Amino acid sequence: MRRTAPTAKILSIRLPASLSAKLSTIARKRKVPVSVVVREVLEQAGERNVGSFGELARDFCGRLSGPPDLSLNADHLKGYGK
Repeated sequence: MRRTAPTAKILSIRLPASLSAKLSTIARKRKVPVSVVVREVLEQAGERNVGSFGELARDFCGRLSGPPDLSLNADHLKGYGK
């Protein structure tokens, strides 16, 4: 079951070992080549319309309470990261 168009281009990428292992595991379980899995994921990613960060976070804006100068007042950072 080859789904590559005759004018397909070859793409070489470097993946971290962990991601490469995940990709190989998925392909092996589905009994398809790794390239098929990659193509399907890329096609699905192009179909998703997730919107901007602001659009995704819209429901959370204004839901938290805290000091109004949290991002401006350095006193709020005392002891942060210790």
